[in-house]
Amino acid sequence: MKYICLNGPNLNRLGKREPAIYGSETLQDIEDALQKLAADFGATVELKQSNHEGQLIDWIHEAEDTAIAGIVFNPGAYTHTSVALRDAIASVDVPVIEVHISNIHKREEFRHHSYLAPECVGQISGLGTKGYQLALRMFLEN
Repeated sequence: MKYICLNGPNLNRLGKREPAIYGSETLQDIEDALQKLAADFGATVELKQSNHEGQLIDWIHEAEDTAIAGIVFNPGAYTHTSVALRDAIASVDVPVIEVHISNIHKREEFRHHSYLAPECVGQISGLGTKGYQLALRMFLEN
């Protein structure tokens, strides 16, 4: 089975960006942990990051065409603004789990609403970078 982990804007700055909120781990650290977990189940996972909404949409569409079994998705700030990403998720027959490192419900009010969550199979928020592993594990164990 193949999975992808998509990351939205500014997540390429993990490890440098607001470590009090997002911690010190980098995207490479997250990818390493996800690849190890996937390998334990005989699966593969590819991590992708873009600061561009259209690129993320293209990857969601491609996931259906390339037999991706599930998407772990941290859309970053697009969570709270992007109807286009919501529509992309709704347009494919690939399950998506939305992941956030910080607890978006304990932060600024504008972060409390997710346009994507109603189209996702679940949302993990506030468990740090372990949330990525929990999301992938959900796919791998089901």
